[in-house]
Amino acid sequence: MRQAVIFDMDGVICHTNPFHSQAFQVFFKKRNLAPTEEDFAAHMYGKNNGYILSHFLGRKIEGQELRDLEDEKESLFREIYEAHVDPIPGFLHFFHELRKEGFKTAVATSAPFANLELIAGKLDLFPHLESALASEHVTKHKPDPEVYLKSAQNMSLDPAQCIVFEDSFSGVSAAKNAGMKVVGVLSSHSKDELPICDYYIENYLGLNVARVSALLEGSKIF
Repeated sequence: MRQAVIFDMDGVICHTNPFHSQAFQVFFKKRNLAPTEEDFAAHMYGKNNGYILSHFLGRKIEGQELRDLEDEKESLFREIYEAHVDPIPGFLHFFHELRKEGFKTAVATSAPFANLELIAGKLDLFPHLESALASEHVTKHKPDPEVYLKSAQNMSLDPAQCIVFEDSFSGVSAAKNAGMKVVGVLSSHSKDELPICDYYIENYLGLNVARVSALLEGSKIF
């Protein structure tokens, strides 16, 4: 059976949350706001920019204003993060092992495509992806399953043939809503803070392709 692994990006490929926090701190400081790390944990990690900006600015941000403010904040993030792109330990080895074993691979992020270009470009992932989707490619954001269903469609696979690596509540929910198996990456949240996943990792060290295949086939080798 043809199988695929779909990776979220922030917190799954790279641990970017501290750098998003820095970018938002600069962004909000310009507006005389000073959210705490607790505020970010509750209302930033795993959320789309429409929600984040509306929450912290205290009013609905949408349309062109959302696009303009999102561009400002994400440009700050890329400027800060460009010199620090570093995958979660073991990711690249695991990713290339998947490719060797014939898995299709994809990235499905709520971030703008320019962020995906920065990270996947620096890590040379694009030549090895059957699908690469970002916020511009969907009309409904996680926890809606659209980005994961589109990823499966791009790879000509059924959702049951795909397993997703996710780190946020909304992301895990999106994958489950798509009817896919989910590995919870505990980079930003604990098990208790996520919906129930099929498996959990803190990083990719020691994770092998046989485990992923077993998960997809419903085998209990864990």
